[in-house]
Amino acid sequence: MATRLRVTGLALASLLAASAVAGCGSGQNSPSWTPVGPNSSAASPTGGSSSGTSSATASGTPSPGATSAEWKTFTDPGKAISFELPAQWIVQAGPAAAGSSAGALHFDVKKADGTFVAALQTGLPAPAPAPCDPAQAKPYSVLNSLPVSLPFTDGPDAISPRFVFRVIQGYKYFGSFGLVGVPTAAQDGKACRLRNIVPGPAAIGWYSFSDVLELAPLAPEAKVAPLQSFDTLAQASAYVEDSGDFADAQRMIMSLKFTKNS
Repeated sequence: MATRLRVTGLALASLLAASAVAGCGSGQNSPSWTPVGPNSSAASPTGGSSSGTSSATASGTPSPGATSAEWKTFTDPGKAISFELPAQWIVQAGPAAAGSSAGALHFDVKKADGTFVAALQTGLPAPAPAPCDPAQAKPYSVLNSLPVSLPFTDGPDAISPRFVFRVIQGYKYFGSFGLVGVPTAAQDGKACRLRNIVPGPAAIGWYSFSDVLELAPLAPEAKVAPLQSFDTLAQASAYVEDSGDFADAQRMIMSLKFTKNS
């Protein structure tokens, strides 16, 4: 069974050819795909940092949910990043976010049926400070938190990167997973927003590999997807412990590697 961490306050499928990645083809500027054997263990990504390294001690365990049997490795055309993903999932290039730096990357990962899983973005603009009215803050919990060895820029507003799954309480419990490298602005176990973003070195910029960039309580009429929603915290915990989808996403995100970070 996975250790529950609650911090109140947080046969190989074909490579799905041309539509899998914008610009996919043969040649120097094509992405590359490498099969990963069914007995491969979850990746332990490594990466240097220009001004910081991730060295935190694990405060959780990888999800025991069964992962997909066959995996492959995606490498972008510029060979700046790579990560593992289930063999039947696809990667599609997307436009860089507004305000992103030159050379910024954006890749969406989807299931074979087109269901969105997560987005990898680099060169993001630094998030602007966002005051939190204590009256609007909501309780949140961290149900999974694992250190990852990825580059980051150290500083007073940075923490060693981690993969986390957090839920925030609105009219339901809304959950989000991804990489986190900034502290949560919380008071008395409550927060207005939870950001899934890491301050990277200059060559990478701020980056995110998550389902959403920011988790916040939603109004009843708001669109929930791609967030997970739960009626109880126990249901959220069961998702972390039992869901194959979560286990796949966790392994994928934690396998991220930067090959150009300086």
